[in-house]
Amino acid sequence: MKSFKNHFSLIIALFSILFSIQVFIIVDRSIFSYKENLANNYSVIIVSQTTMQDYTIISLNDMIDSANELSADNVLKRFTAGINKKNIELLKLYLPKFYKLNLKYYPSSIELEKLKSDLLRDESITKVEDFSRSHDTTYKLLLLFKNVVSIFAGVIFIVTVLLIFKELKIWLYKHNERMSIMGLFGAPTWLRSAVLFRLALVDAFISSAFILLTFTYLSSSKFILKQLDNIGIDITIFDIMNDSLLLLSVSIGISLFLVVLIILGHKEEV
Repeated sequence: MKSFKNHFSLIIALFSILFSIQVFIIVDRSIFSYKENLANNYSVIIVSQTTMQDYTIISLNDMIDSANELSADNVLKRFTAGINKKNIELLKLYLPKFYKLNLKYYPSSIELEKLKSDLLRDESITKVEDFSRSHDTTYKLLLLFKNVVSIFAGVIFIVTVLLIFKELKIWLYKHNERMSIMGLFGAPTWLRSAVLFRLALVDAFISSAFILLTFTYLSSSKFILKQLDNIGIDITIFDIMNDSLLLLSVSIGISLFLVVLIILGHKEEV
């Protein structure tokens, strides 16, 4: 029981850090997926005095994925009641051309301004409707949400690292007598501190295993999958191979780094 208590606080602390990191990864993937959905549904409308080829429009900016001319028939139907077909065809010749531009990805406000500027450089294009007001609102909300999650994860990381550092110091004092005796017999520092490294590594693997089980379960949860589907997001909640290796590396790295810091600090005090 005593041994379990010694490990429990460190395991929980490491688990909290890994959990916050994985949540941040999920949020980042969700925002990226949502931006892709926005890009598929978002478009820019341009007005041209002359007919323009699709490839000409696409060449104006690298963000443009495709360009499609909008038919003027639906607009003319509202205003051409009683006008004969010949005059309607003649009217079409004098109407400006409207094109719908689809983008490769959802642009930032700065990228959208550059796109508009690049389009207006073409003498044929007289107007660009980029729906900037609604775009800015959506994009700023995405950035705000990501920043809030980043700050939250950062605070958890800092506080938890301090707790881990304190716990490892307690372990150091518990094993201080044994380490001193080994030092008297000429044991090198790494050998005297082997017990701390072993404890840190064991808890790093245990916390990583708990994270693996937790997110494997969450990734198959029907409730979570339904919520993501409701907002049109299709992401990998937990990549067993890549995410597991990343979180295990972070867990081991933090543990060993803090152990080294404590050992070096203790050596200076002696």
